[in-house]
Amino acid sequence: MPPLADSGKRTLARIVDLILVGIVVALITWALRVNEYAVNAESVQVGKSVAQSVVGVVLYMAYDTFMIARSGQTLGKKWLNLRVANLADGSTPSVPTALARAAVLWIPCWFCCACLWLVISGGWSFFDRPYKQGLHDKAARTVVVSTG
Repeated sequence: MPPLADSGKRTLARIVDLILVGIVVALITWALRVNEYAVNAESVQVGKSVAQSVVGVVLYMAYDTFMIARSGQTLGKKWLNLRVANLADGSTPSVPTALARAAVLWIPCWFCCACLWLVISGGWSFFDRPYKQGLHDKAARTVVVSTG
């Protein structure tokens, strides 16, 4: 198996993916008129905020699942020479494995502060030994490795 990826590079790849998918989420929610772009204490539109969150979670999960099951790489991982691999044999994760990994990472974002959960789940890799796994990797039995 290739060497385990540096946690800093993993974080940078995740930020790239957050920006790319975030742009798509913003465009779709704007087109559907469910984006919560302004906060007005006198007119809180909970429905729009919930709809925007649902669109975001669904798109982030779909993106992660499709890309990881296809090649083990999201665009951010590809640009930074990283790949998700099954811990057991280094192979590309299957769709169910990629979906489980994405679900552990993204579903909690719908129920609580997304930024906090992403920091906890992904940040776990900075302290985890011996495989540098985030919580989503532990749940799916995957690791992130260097490809270059």
